[in-house]
Amino acid sequence: MSAIMVSKKVLRKWEKLPGKNTFCCDGRVMMARQKGVFYLTLFLIVGTCALFFAFECPYLAVHLSPAIPVFAIVLFFFVMATLLRTSFSDPGVLPRALPDEATFIEMEIEAANGNVPAGQRPPPRIRNVQINNQIVKLKYCYTCKIFRPPRASHCGICDNCVERFDHHCPWVGNCVGKRNYRYFYLFTLSLSLLTIYIFTFDIVHVVLRSVDSGFVNTLKDTPGTVLEVVVCFFTLWSVVGLTGFHTYLVSLNQTTNEDIKGSWSGKNRVQNPYSHRNIMKNCCEVLCGPMHPSALDRRGELIELALAPVPIPASKNNKENPQTTKTTAPLIPNEHTPDDVKSSIAPETEGDVEEKLSPLENKPLPSEPPTPPPADPAETTAVLEEAF
Repeated sequence: MSAIMVSKKVLRKWEKLPGKNTFCCDGRVMMARQKGVFYLTLFLIVGTCALFFAFECPYLAVHLSPAIPVFAIVLFFFVMATLLRTSFSDPGVLPRALPDEATFIEMEIEAANGNVPAGQRPPPRIRNVQINNQIVKLKYCYTCKIFRPPRASHCGICDNCVERFDHHCPWVGNCVGKRNYRYFYLFTLSLSLLTIYIFTFDIVHVVLRSVDSGFVNTLKDTPGTVLEVVVCFFTLWSVVGLTGFHTYLVSLNQTTNEDIKGSWSGKNRVQNPYSHRNIMKNCCEVLCGPMHPSALDRRGELIELALAPVPIPASKNNKENPQTTKTTAPLIPNEHTPDDVKSSIAPETEGDVEEKLSPLENKPLPSEPPTPPPADPAETTAVLEEAF
């Protein structure tokens, strides 16, 4: 014999989320699975700053100003904070439709398109909405089973639909979207300033040392400075160029994805419905707008029920001494009592009682013993005299 045991297990929602993301710290940290380039970014920033603090800062603090290393430290921590905030946060991933919701959407689409003849391609799944007197198309995502909101797109690397999708950046190890774009922009801007700052004071350090010991001897004495100059020179152009490009996008309130696809500069010359036609207003909306909450609820609880059969061992006493039950007829007959038993326990009638009492009535009752005759006084006196 076996019984079914129901076990209850409490899980977090991030453990069951689809997509190609990794989570740490009980769902608080969310990143893409491909994190190799992100570790390279950390190594370059930390390594270059460590060389600068070790070789240039002591000399520059003495010969120029102690504020130079202090400002470098502040800038370094700001770069690291914005990088980690961009890499570890939810970029604006949209939850996928539940099975019931997906079925309902499919029924709506079939009802709107009608029956498509065999061999013909069904019409594209598109909905039109109006934003600032401009028609914007909402495309259907076959992976997430939803109509994507305006400016959202599906990331093929993370396998998620991201709201206000900008691009997937391998250098930060995450998508850049609605919830972390401002931190990404601040990261590129501060990293550009830090690279220029280190590169400039590396040159100053070499020039000051060359005055006393010559240029060649200075290069031999400071190999760390030479390595920093090489790294900063090749990094400077890409980082500063990236910052300038995103500054241009922020001023137009446009995303990288929209700029590459030419969404607002195609043949029809459709205007951007999200732009305020003012650089300051666009910058304030992108960089200073409200912070939207995550739509995933990664740390919410899920209860999972599991059914497992549990065998019940048979008792030894029951096998050796099986219990037998003996049925007895009820004292009061009912509809389930057999006829032969009913006759034996049927109630006695008045005739049966008289038959049982008739022998007792015919039997003679015992007669009373005869009373003795009265004694003679003379005989009684004679007996008493003989006795004495």
